[in-house]
Amino acid sequence: MPTGPAGPADLVVVGRILTLAGSHGLGEVGGIAIRGRRVIAAGAPSDIEALSGPRTRRLVLDPGELALPGLTDSHLHLADAAIALGELQLADAPDLADGLDRVRLADAAAQPGAWITGNGWAVDRWGGWPMAADLARVAPGRPVALWAHDHHALWVSEAALAIAGIDRGRADPPGGAIRRDAAGMPTGILQESATALVTGRVPAPSVEDYEEAIRWLGRDLVGYGVVAVHDPGTLRPSPAIGGPDVAYGNLADRHELPVRIHVSIRSEGLDGALGRGLRSGAVLGGDPQSRARIGWLKLFADGSLGSRTAAMLEPFEPPGGSPSDPGDTGIWVTNPEQLAELAAQAARSGIATQIHAIGDAAVRSALDAFEPPVTRSLAYRARIEHAQLVDPADIARFGALGVIASIQPVHLRADAEQARRAWGARAERSAYAWGSLLRSGATLAFGTDAPVEPIDPWPGIALAMSRRSPEWPAGIRAFGPDEALSLDATLRAACLGPAQAEGSVDRGRLTAGQLADVIVIGADLSASRPRLVLLDGKVAYEA
Repeated sequence: MPTGPAGPADLVVVGRILTLAGSHGLGEVGGIAIRGRRVIAAGAPSDIEALSGPRTRRLVLDPGELALPGLTDSHLHLADAAIALGELQLADAPDLADGLDRVRLADAAAQPGAWITGNGWAVDRWGGWPMAADLARVAPGRPVALWAHDHHALWVSEAALAIAGIDRGRADPPGGAIRRDAAGMPTGILQESATALVTGRVPAPSVEDYEEAIRWLGRDLVGYGVVAVHDPGTLRPSPAIGGPDVAYGNLADRHELPVRIHVSIRSEGLDGALGRGLRSGAVLGGDPQSRARIGWLKLFADGSLGSRTAAMLEPFEPPGGSPSDPGDTGIWVTNPEQLAELAAQAARSGIATQIHAIGDAAVRSALDAFEPPVTRSLAYRARIEHAQLVDPADIARFGALGVIASIQPVHLRADAEQARRAWGARAERSAYAWGSLLRSGATLAFGTDAPVEPIDPWPGIALAMSRRSPEWPAGIRAFGPDEALSLDATLRAACLGPAQAEGSVDRGRLTAGQLADVIVIGADLSASRPRLVLLDGKVAYEA
C-alpha cells in the first residue's frame, strides 16, 4: 500500500507510467499520486485511487499513451539559441551560392553600417571553406559574422576583419587559428578562440532582448517535454555586465522562467565568480527557491569534428584523398596542464567542472584533469561534453572516476559520414561509443547542443536506440549498431542522468518524494510533442 503525506492527493494519474525506479529497467507502474510539487506515491491503480479525496483531480491515460519523467537537456545554450533564431539561418542552405543569396537579401534589408549575423553553414556540406571575398561580392562594405554549424568557426567579411584589426601581421591567438591563403592573408575564416576577435566587436543583445527570447524559446522547450536545461555558458565576470545569467536571474525572480536552468561559468568569468563567492548550486537572482542556479565551470579542451579542430591522438584522415596537412591533429583550445589547474582551482571553491572534449586526445586530457581527488569532492559531478571519439583505453575511466558522459546523440545525424571520412577505421571502433560507456559504468546525460542542432530532443532519443537517421540516404548503414542503447537506458540518459550530474536526489524519476515533473506522450515515442507536461505538479503545457 503506498504511503504519502497527510491528506488526499491533488492529482492521481492512472495508466502506463514509467517511473525509472531502481538502477535499471523502466519501473512501470499503474498509477502515481501527486500532492503539491511532489509525487507522494507510485504503485497499483487501486492503491493510488485510495489516496483520492473529494477535490482530487484524476487523469486517466489513453491506451496508446504513457507517462514518464520530464526531460532535462544537459547541454543547451538556451539564451544563445533563443537569440540565434532571429539571425540569418544557413543550416538548410545546400551550397555556397544559396548561402550568398541569403546574405545578399539580408544586406538589402539591413540598415547602413549594421552587422549581419547568422549561423548554420558547414564546410562539409558546402565542399570547402567560404571566404571573405565571397561576402564582398554580395554585401560590399558590410560587417558580416556567420557561425559555422558547429559554432567552432566563424565566416567573416573583409569589413569585419578590418574592424577587428585582423590582417597579414595579426598573429593567431592562443587556442585559435586565423585561416590564411598562400600569401599569408586572412581568408575570412576564424577558428576556435580566434572567433572572439570579431564577436567581441558585434553589438551584444540587451538583457531585455535576452529575457524576451528566453521566455519564448523556454515555452517551446516545455512543449517538447523539456523541464530543465544545463546551459554551458556564459556567466559574466560581473553582474554589472548584462548577459544571459542576469536575464535568467531576473526571470526567475519574477517567476517567469519556463524551465529550471543551471548556467555555467566560462573560464574568463571564473575569477569574478570566485570573487562573488559563487559555487555550484548557488541561486541566480534573489529568490532562494529560484529555478536558476549556477552549474559548472565550462572549459574547452579542443574544437570540433566539422571544423577539423578536434584534438586527436593520430591525425585526421586526408580529406577527399588529398594529403592531410602536416600535424593535422586539431587545436588545443586549452592545454592539458591548464585544464587540470583550472578544474582544481574551481573545485577548491566548490565549483564543479565540465570540459568540452571531442577528439580522443582531448577526452584523455579531460579525464586526466579529473584524476585529482579535489575534483571528485563535490555533489555536482565532473563531466565531459560530447566525448565523440574516445580511445578504447579510456572508456572505463569515465565510470571509475565518476565522470558524467554528457552526449548529444542527435549529432550523429549530421556527423556520421564526415566522421567516417575524417576518422577512418577509428569512427566505427571508437566514435559515439554510448553503449560501451554505459556498459563500463559511466552515467550518460543527453542533450541537443542547440543552437548547433534544433531544440527538439526526440530525434536524438530515437538515434540513441537505432544508430541511424531517417534523413540519411537509402543504403547508408547504421553507425556502430553495437553501441545502440535500450529504451530504458535511453530514457534514463534523457531524464535521470542530467539530474544525477547536478547532484539532485529528487528529479528524474516518478517515485515518492520526487518533484512532479511529468510528460504524457504516445507509447511509441514517435510524437515529438507530448500531450501534457506537468512542472512542479502544475500544467506547464497542454496540446
